[in-house]
Amino acid sequence: MKLTADRPYAEPEAAAQRLLEIAKQVDPVMKGRIYIELINGPFLFRDRGSPAEYGAGLKLLIERKELMMHDSGTFVWLPDQALLVDDKQAEPAQHLLPSESG
Repeated sequence: MKLTADRPYAEPEAAAQRLLEIAKQVDPVMKGRIYIELINGPFLFRDRGSPAEYGAGLKLLIERKELMMHDSGTFVWLPDQALLVDDKQAEPAQHLLPSESG
């Protein structure tokens, strides 16, 4: 007897793939920006992913540089899209990348 349902996004790779699919479907608003709620809403509520699965998938995408996140955490962009913030290239969110020391 099985008491729990299978979690399709339990593996970070599967969650990352789905998040990237969602990001590519969203129309960027300004200078390639994709507001983070346009990605996390569909993943969490439509696809029924958990917050932990969302976080693991997003972290994997940022580590691989397949998705870039602004330091504010309010928007992301795909690396192949031009994004200019204050006339300079925005840097990825460093707090989501693995630390050099550990």
